[in-house]
Amino acid sequence: MCKTLLNNLETEITKYINGGICVAFSGGVDSSLLLKICCQLAQKQHKKIHAVLFDTFLHTKNDIEIAKAVAEECGAIFSILHINELDNPLIQNNPKDRCYQCKKFLFTKLLEFAKQHYCQTIFDGTNEDDMHIHRPGLQAIKELGIISPIANAHITKEQVRILAENMGLSVANRPSNSCLATRFKYGTTLETALLQKIEQGEIFLQQLGFRQVRLRIHDDIMRIEFSPEQMPLLIENIEQIRCYFKTFGWKHTTIDLFGFRSGTMDW
Repeated sequence: MCKTLLNNLETEITKYINGGICVAFSGGVDSSLLLKICCQLAQKQHKKIHAVLFDTFLHTKNDIEIAKAVAEECGAIFSILHINELDNPLIQNNPKDRCYQCKKFLFTKLLEFAKQHYCQTIFDGTNEDDMHIHRPGLQAIKELGIISPIANAHITKEQVRILAENMGLSVANRPSNSCLATRFKYGTTLETALLQKIEQGEIFLQQLGFRQVRLRIHDDIMRIEFSPEQMPLLIENIEQIRCYFKTFGWKHTTIDLFGFRSGTMDW
């Protein structure tokens, strides 16, 4: 099965090699697998692939070093686009169409980069699973002509991880991450200090050993999501966690008994 999936993905990518490819790259497993295969195919034709990371206030900063290392691992040309999407009035108040507006804003910038570097095609790491859940940003990238080879090859997230592990990618089992705006209710004004606080809180929990974690904010309540299997880790560190988050200023800090679930602020 893996060989068939890989062949399908290579077929999707090969169509665009000659015209030059720019990969929207986060250092996550989806875009890393995509980049790795692009670079392998491009090398056969003595071409280089551009891997471009968005550095924004809505993306965690630890992505940068990981993405840089993986891009070097794959043999790509690594670049960073520094963008402040909070300057965009269509994004700064976290509207319900924020994901659409944000993707449109970021990928419009990436189209400019691609043109400057003579790349006819931009790839992103959307997978098959993403096509069946709430992802408003997919409409924006479709409108802009961005290609999603993994989704086009009908490869799921689990299959992406299997392929990445088979190819020896260092991020094969890296937990998925998401835009920091997803930690807040729609209509919340997104302020830099607030976003940084949430990022620091999640890093604190990750350093304690929590693998997949989110801090969700509901007015004066902060809700912590993590895998229920790691409840013993919470109990072991409860006093340290309580003292740390007491300084954050929310009236209540709660644990979500249902654990980590993607997209809970959309429910």
